Amino acid sequence: MSSLSPEGGPSANDSPHIRVLAQYVKDLSFENPTAATGTQRQDIAPAIDMGIDVNARPLGEGDAYEVDLRIGAKATRGDDVMFITELVYSGVFQFVNVAQEDVEPLLLIECPRLLFPFSRRMLAEVTREGGYPPLLVDPIDFAALYRAQLRERQQRAT
Repeated sequence: MSSLSPEGGPSANDSPHIRVLAQYVKDLSFENPTAATGTQRQDIAPAIDMGIDVNARPLGEGDAYEVDLRIGAKATRGDDVMFITELVYSGVFQFVNVAQEDVEPLLLIECPRLLFPFSRRMLAEVTREGGYPPLLVDPIDFAALYRAQLRERQQRAT
């Protein structure tokens, strides 16, 4: 028996939603090989190569999932590596009243979208503490990344 809200519709307890059970830094590294000289040369803008990956896995027999948002960046100026950083920021999520076919898109789109602002802030802080201007990662379209991943899976299956 489902409960009704005062307006006569389904109550908030019956509506599909995501619970964030935990979020944490799983791995963080920052290499600063040219620290002494890298911060002095401001004449040439650095080239920044970024990579983003999302992984998800169920936790035990329950309905909780761990989602990892991995963001890596390598900044170079000419032939010199200024810094290399990698962050894996993770969360544990639980889905309530969510259809099974909706779980994967939620894991790979909505969960990383919730983790992203925290990851972005951490990368900005670690690069600033390394002596560089904060690395401000542009917003990421996780839906487009998910669609690209689906296309790649379909191509491999054919």
